[in-house]
Amino acid sequence: MEFYDVVRRRVSVRAYRPDPVPDEVLNRILEAARLAPSAKNYQPWKFIVVKNEKIRQDLVPACRNQTFIAQAPVVICACALLEQSWKGMGGYWSAAEIDVAIALEHIILAATNEGLGTCWIGAFIENEVRRVLAIPENVKPIALTPLGYPAQELKTRPRKELSEIVIFDHYR
Repeated sequence: MEFYDVVRRRVSVRAYRPDPVPDEVLNRILEAARLAPSAKNYQPWKFIVVKNEKIRQDLVPACRNQTFIAQAPVVICACALLEQSWKGMGGYWSAAEIDVAIALEHIILAATNEGLGTCWIGAFIENEVRRVLAIPENVKPIALTPLGYPAQELKTRPRKELSEIVIFDHYR
């Protein structure tokens, strides 16, 4: 699929078919994350790939009862390795969350290219996600996404015009 078609087709999917995602497809999607850019090329991320149905079910309350999480055959939790991230401003600022977000967006676009659906989940109870996935304290879960074949036809939502969001040269 052509890149701009992928970008246009990407939508948040909240209903999934139970069909498994073939390992070769999943590996291509994860490879897209591996190739994502990061500050100083530190690559401060880990991706927890959850296929186990019970663990996916356990994530539902941790994700504020968004039940479609468990519907998808795969859930990916994108985590930041805080100690391995580039830190600027004398160590007061870390690029970890931005780096992980970039890598997760690579996953989401690669999944769209493969005909799969995703839904960026940022609303979750961090301590519960940590408990369910046994995430250590020095690793921060940034976002999750279910991954699977959409159960219904996808419809894109309206977007603002470029003239509403782009300003050239300085803020007016």
